[in-house]
Amino acid sequence: MDWEAEGLLDGIADDAARAARTALLDELHAEGVPVDQLRRAVEEDRLALLPVERVLGPDPELSAREVAERSGMDLEFFEASRRALGLPWPGADAKEFTRDDVEAAKLGVQYRSAGFPDDEAVEVDRLLGQGMARYVDAIRTMAAHTFLEPGIDERELARRYTAVAEALLPLTGPWLEHVFKMHLRQVLRQEAITREQLESGRFEDARPTAVAFADLVGFTSLGETVEPEELTGVAGRLTALAHEVIDEPVHLVKQIGDAVMLVSPDPGAIVETTLRLIDAGDDGDMPPLRAGVAYGPAINRWGDWFGSPVNVASRLTARARPASVLVTEAVREHVGDHAYTWSSAGPKKLKGLSAPIRTYRVRRPD
Repeated sequence: MDWEAEGLLDGIADDAARAARTALLDELHAEGVPVDQLRRAVEEDRLALLPVERVLGPDPELSAREVAERSGMDLEFFEASRRALGLPWPGADAKEFTRDDVEAAKLGVQYRSAGFPDDEAVEVDRLLGQGMARYVDAIRTMAAHTFLEPGIDERELARRYTAVAEALLPLTGPWLEHVFKMHLRQVLRQEAITREQLESGRFEDARPTAVAFADLVGFTSLGETVEPEELTGVAGRLTALAHEVIDEPVHLVKQIGDAVMLVSPDPGAIVETTLRLIDAGDDGDMPPLRAGVAYGPAINRWGDWFGSPVNVASRLTARARPASVLVTEAVREHVGDHAYTWSSAGPKKLKGLSAPIRTYRVRRPD
């Protein structure tokens, strides 16, 4: 194949780079990749990634309608699940699916037969898709940082990516299954089905929960003076610190830009964790932290938390001084005075609340 005539060597002046692309194109074409697909990969600057894509599964040959027919899955549910996972939906008749999609849909049919409501199953798919998308993006970033180097050609980069994919892909399923089991075991050890829930048949009842937010002071203005990579590193450092200081029964719910959200059934545990987080952040490598803690009835829904203490804790954080923890009166009452020093921060008028609330700053004894 004359790749020069096909226009797939345009813009490459370096002889070594042209030779590398030519060799890569020859290899892919010999494996059956059509010229149109190669041209599209070149136009989209992902030719070096095409060999990895081929490692991940067979070429598309089926439509969504055919996948549904072969697997026994309802086409409407198949579309809803795929969209919830964050994957593109090309339409019912586009040949954009593979035999692997049929096998996955068969698993979905078995999962659906367990009796879960469709709307809740789709919501679980949405959470899985969000988490998996972040996981894959993190792997992509890690691989790029590892294998990209000045002067590397497309063929060599493709070789490195493919070798890693072939080595690690068989390990991914067992590893993810293990992580899933560990998290499920942890949840089951901490969860309880109360008598009220047994009688009502409802699991979403609000329960007393301590909620904390901690954020980086001046993060927004910092973004105007540093490069995006450095800003990302600072936010990542906050998440890493949170994981380092958190112990049961405190949990990291999520990171929201420059803030982390923590929850616990024990107000004392979450106060101790936020103080440890403030101390850990006081190392000069990042802006100071501040935190707000509230306590009250909240509901855990789809991995996130809702209720008054969530809103109050978030707004208290914005009112806290740098390197301080600001809490509500309910938190102080449940924690008690014996372990910490408390000072009144006065009543705070918070957005969404009809009346000011009494607040306190908490610190360890001198």
